[in-house]
Amino acid sequence: MTHAEFVAAWREGRLRVEVDRKAAARAVSARLMLPFVLLPVMGAGVALALLGRYFIGAAVFLAAFGLRFAVRRSASGFVLQRALEDERFYTEALASGLLKVST
Repeated sequence: MTHAEFVAAWREGRLRVEVDRKAAARAVSARLMLPFVLLPVMGAGVALALLGRYFIGAAVFLAAFGLRFAVRRSASGFVLQRALEDERFYTEALASGLLKVST
């Protein structure tokens, strides 16, 4: 199925798309370089807690942890939206098994 057919069928509601949630979470985390962002932020939260700013440190740490969960929960929607917008991404997602399209 070509990208144009996929987009048209999706908008008409004629097909069902399954997104591999774990693979989507990995792909989005890698694309956003999430570990390289979250580790220093979590470290800063721990450092603040060690310096006596317990509540601020805990809030920073938990905010980073919450961001991680939010990105993972919304990853499948991001993948689907991106596949609808970008033909090259759609092709790559189908080839890698990230998307499974059925009519």
